[in-house]
Amino acid sequence: MSASVLKTSANLKSAEFEKNTRRIIELLTQLKNEEETIRRGGGAKAIESQHKKDRLTARERIAKLIDPGSQFFELGIYAAYEMYEEWGGAPCAGTVTGLAKVCGRTFMLIANDATVKAGAFFPMTAKKVIRAQNIAIENRIPTIYLVDSAGVFLPLQEDVFPDTDDFGRVFRNNAVMSAMGIPQITAIMGMCVAGGAYLPVMCDHILMTEGSGLFLAGPALVQAAIGQKTSAEDLGGAKMHAQISGTVDFREPDDDACLARIRALVDKIGAPNPPPFSHTTSREPLYSGEDIYGIFSSDPGKQYDMREIIARIVDASEFEEYRVEYGETLLCGYARIGGWAVGIVANQKKHVQTLARGSDQKRMEFGGVIYTESAEKAARFILDCNQNRIPLVFLHDVNGFMVGKDAEWSGIIRAGAKMVNAVANSVVPKITVICGGSFGAGNYAMCGKAYDPRFMFAWPTARFAVMSGDAAASTLAEIKLKQLERESKRVDEKQKKELIESVRATYEHQTDPRYAAARLWVDAIIDPAHTRDALIWALEAAALNPEIHEFKTGVLQT
Repeated sequence: MSASVLKTSANLKSAEFEKNTRRIIELLTQLKNEEETIRRGGGAKAIESQHKKDRLTARERIAKLIDPGSQFFELGIYAAYEMYEEWGGAPCAGTVTGLAKVCGRTFMLIANDATVKAGAFFPMTAKKVIRAQNIAIENRIPTIYLVDSAGVFLPLQEDVFPDTDDFGRVFRNNAVMSAMGIPQITAIMGMCVAGGAYLPVMCDHILMTEGSGLFLAGPALVQAAIGQKTSAEDLGGAKMHAQISGTVDFREPDDDACLARIRALVDKIGAPNPPPFSHTTSREPLYSGEDIYGIFSSDPGKQYDMREIIARIVDASEFEEYRVEYGETLLCGYARIGGWAVGIVANQKKHVQTLARGSDQKRMEFGGVIYTESAEKAARFILDCNQNRIPLVFLHDVNGFMVGKDAEWSGIIRAGAKMVNAVANSVVPKITVICGGSFGAGNYAMCGKAYDPRFMFAWPTARFAVMSGDAAASTLAEIKLKQLERESKRVDEKQKKELIESVRATYEHQTDPRYAAARLWVDAIIDPAHTRDALIWALEAAALNPEIHEFKTGVLQT
């Protein structure tokens, strides 16, 4: 079988390559240092306090639970980043989530971090747990909960308790996952109180360690409510629930024994249904993933060839490009990643000289912009991938759709609507990677967060918003200046410049990928060199769900 092998023409020794490499390594170094701080949770004293209770921390428990020598693919590490600072912060939103191998099988792990406010649920904690559950639901991933939580963080209860993406949704999801046949195992390894007590009891297997507590109301609240005095152990200890209430399935002496028991239970779970997607033996790309550092440019004014990026992600650097000579600012094609067949939709950042639609006149199309032809091509390609059960991978570096008279006359809105429709109604798994810019409607057409990607990743160079920082700063500053003029306030050039810079700084901060990750708009900020690894994790997880619904688009603009 013949295949199209992508050739590289990247100059790995050029000044531009070295400049780009330095830029990304600086960003990665900063991120890794921040992540190390986040991983310390509540800090050394809180970790020491946990150990004094003869309990492991959330990360120590995960390290002992997963298969020896395997990796934990963490999701949501930046959740609640720079949030709740008036309460001392909530690193990692006080809970650790991610994918891991346990007895050779892929699991979603959700572990409360008791070093952060005793594992209490902040608003973002609930949203992070729900996001992890939603990933498990969409991909049919068996799930393990390691519970060690004081319940809702009461000062913020109004933002934790009532809404559809708040605390109660966690238990609703427990019930839905159970009905769907998704295995769930819960280990109570500390406190599990109030409404949170429903989580373990709605799972398939319940384990509990000595010294832990499971009750709807603690001793103090019980005494205040009904005047009854009781100890925590008598009220809801492991022995009581094992011998009297019959609530827990396994009573374990300590964390180590509990984790060993979980592995023993996982070992007995039946095999998942066969995946519906094509899979063969994985082959490494021909070129190093670290080359991406120098090839990619985060400078909006610079060009680079997205095929060079693809060549360092896909198996054997083989890419069957679809309609290669048409709509060239969007690359579409078939490949394999980790052996899994995929369809790739990627923004091309090179400018392209082509013929104007309906004439023989040459025109220049700008890289990173979606034109009518490229939108039509992508829409048709997405339809083909759904027809043939091929998961989709979107690689973003998009400024948006083309504007202007020529674009409008060519039917850009109609073509864009066609592409958005195809993305919105797509039934095969969609995985999104934001490499550079992801602005305006281009974000939607390339399967942004609103279009239900199974996983959404971002590089440290990612930026996404309604428009780029410079354009937004100028627009917002102009609005502010006109407001001041209406108030008869004079603004000199220096003040105008300061205003624009202030607006730009705020806007740039809000388009930073950490800002997005803090709010769970992306699941993880990944090292560009490890993009292939992240996609393999995502594809393996997606393959656990054998169900593909009938593909329908409704009214499709033609």
